Amino acid sequence: MSTVDPPITVAILGAGKGGTAMLESFLNLPHIRLLGIADTNPHALGFQLARLHNIPTVSHPLKLIQEDKLNLIIDVTGDPILPSYITEHKHSGAEVLGGTAAKVLSELIQHQTFIQAQLFHSEKLASMGTFASGIAHDINNPLYVILAMAEEIQEENNLDRIRQHAASIHEAAQRIQAISRNITDYVRTSSHQELEQIDLHARLDEALSISRFATKFREITVQKHYQNGLTVQAKPEEILQVFINLITNAIHAMEEKGSLTITTSHNNGTVQIAISDTGCGISPEHLQKIFNPFFSTKPKGQGTGLGLYNVKTIVKKYHGDLEVESEPGKGTTFRLSFPVISPAGNMVSREKP
Repeated sequence: MSTVDPPITVAILGAGKGGTAMLESFLNLPHIRLLGIADTNPHALGFQLARLHNIPTVSHPLKLIQEDKLNLIIDVTGDPILPSYITEHKHSGAEVLGGTAAKVLSELIQHQTFIQAQLFHSEKLASMGTFASGIAHDINNPLYVILAMAEEIQEENNLDRIRQHAASIHEAAQRIQAISRNITDYVRTSSHQELEQIDLHARLDEALSISRFATKFREITVQKHYQNGLTVQAKPEEILQVFINLITNAIHAMEEKGSLTITTSHNNGTVQIAISDTGCGISPEHLQKIFNPFFSTKPKGQGTGLGLYNVKTIVKKYHGDLEVESEPGKGTTFRLSFPVISPAGNMVSREKP
């Protein structure tokens, strides 16, 4: 009978850029258990992510490195005094990775994080091909208004009529500006590092606005059942990317006709979002593969196969859960849940059934 190896318990010393990237990477490894992260800076970037995942944060490493269950200490602080301090006080069974070795590991993990960010960005850019015709259509309508009003102004002598036409031109130009701003905000490469309390419904509505470019929306009805006051703690552009992917997929599955329902709720220490469509559904053999990278049910050239993979990666990053229910010919529902974060930055405990 095969036995399952116990998880490797790790402590990270240093919660700056390198420690944060290391923490984020280790969270995705099933056989790594993080016992804590230490830094003298109470506002260190890594502390935000650690608290989100209920990983202990300490300002002094002594208690952490003396933990008898600790297997590995990773020192990415660069502090020349710390190695001898660790050797003197650590638990006898704990190994230490520091100095040049820790720096190389930190550089590799930061590079991996950079590649992941570029992967997310590439998928955003690829989606613009899907949105192109819808964007052109939405821009053309106000553009026609601008051209028509400008032509009339040239032949108009009545000052009141000229002012009315000018107001129409201004309104149409603002509409084009709003479309341009939505798209440029979505596709830009994010340099934002801080986690924020995000208004969930504002991001869902923004995603709906952008996703309308994906196809003709005329025969798709949208039903929103929002529970007031819901927030999640994350990077805004990443949560927006999750919602745009799921809503756009739902729109495509309905082939321009059907009902899209978005429901939000707060239950048992979690914020929950359900995105449902009345589209073609997903076959059972495909349902097990939809989160795999580069898997797509769309015709060749119409999808990267990275959308749902990226969605799951982002949701997992924020300690969330993602489930899907689907039946061919009857539609699909994606259910997301994120932990509720207290004002102190800790997860609210979920009640056990």
